[in-house]
Amino acid sequence: MTGFLVKRDDLRRCRIVEGDAPDLQPGQALLRVKTFGLTANNVTYAVFGEAMSYWDFFPAEEGWGRVPMWGFAEVERSEAEGVKPGTRLYGYLPPSSHLIVTPVDADPSGFVDGSPHRAALPSAYHRYLATESDGFYRADTEAIQMLLRPLFFTSFLIDDQLDDEGLATRGPVVISSASSKTAIAAAFLIGQRQGVELVGLTSPRSAEFVEGLGIYSRTVTYDAVDSLERRPSTFVDIAGDGAVRHAVHSHYGDDLLYSMTVGVTHWEELGAGAGELPGPTPTFFFAPDRVLKRSEDWGRAGLEQRVADAWHPFCEWTDGWLKTIEAHGFEAVQSAYLDVLEGRVEPKNAHVLTLSSP
Repeated sequence: MTGFLVKRDDLRRCRIVEGDAPDLQPGQALLRVKTFGLTANNVTYAVFGEAMSYWDFFPAEEGWGRVPMWGFAEVERSEAEGVKPGTRLYGYLPPSSHLIVTPVDADPSGFVDGSPHRAALPSAYHRYLATESDGFYRADTEAIQMLLRPLFFTSFLIDDQLDDEGLATRGPVVISSASSKTAIAAAFLIGQRQGVELVGLTSPRSAEFVEGLGIYSRTVTYDAVDSLERRPSTFVDIAGDGAVRHAVHSHYGDDLLYSMTVGVTHWEELGAGAGELPGPTPTFFFAPDRVLKRSEDWGRAGLEQRVADAWHPFCEWTDGWLKTIEAHGFEAVQSAYLDVLEGRVEPKNAHVLTLSSP
């Protein structure tokens, strides 16, 4: 068994490790991890690994962690009822060659991992979906699913909350890290609502790309926040840059209706600009809480159908700008991870890593 580990308290330290093949117990199944996407979203999982328990999904040796990924795996062996070897699955995976799961509620659509160490963790990350019955799945768009499906789900929920709380049309929605995949998907969805004004905040080097997407009403660089008109607005913070957050709050003050903290694409600047902020207290957006609410409102199947219906048009739209960088093996995983961590990946590019043959 091979795995890619990251030092929990120093995200730049990482290594590839070899271990014994895992033993399979009754009721368990062994998944072979095939391929996954790697974006700034995974860096967010690492940055919040301790605070949000992301390290707990795929335990590693003391002080080290497995950064969660989204991708495809295959059932290699099974001692679990209703789980057949050879089944291809989409779900939350470690950057490792194998994963042992304890399937419960197995049916043709997939199963939930009932492993004891996951019991207290958010249920939104526990389900593994069989591709044959997955409403999202199309064989020719696997790469986009790995890269953007989890981000799109988050973006769908952001759009849903802004609409549900009447914020989308009460004034401009200002989105930081406008070139990030999560921001792009959120802007794509929010922008389809009538009467919405979207402002994309980005770096000077990404401004041309952001403008070219055609989904923001206006593109503004971080050093020009003061150029924005002061009026009731909503801030969706995907950068997680403390200095940018402080600049936005200082500029709008009490005109800021709501401040939503989503990600940390600028992870090293998380603590910058710390101090008391004018306007509303930033509220952390935790997608599993929104999933729980809408699952209660619409049923889990109803939620998934709504997201799938919104996904396919977005998926087709990405053909115009998204370029995948494909590579194989654990050395490629390490290289891609460090490139994403250090911000060396252009916003139009995204990594797809394959660990084993189809």
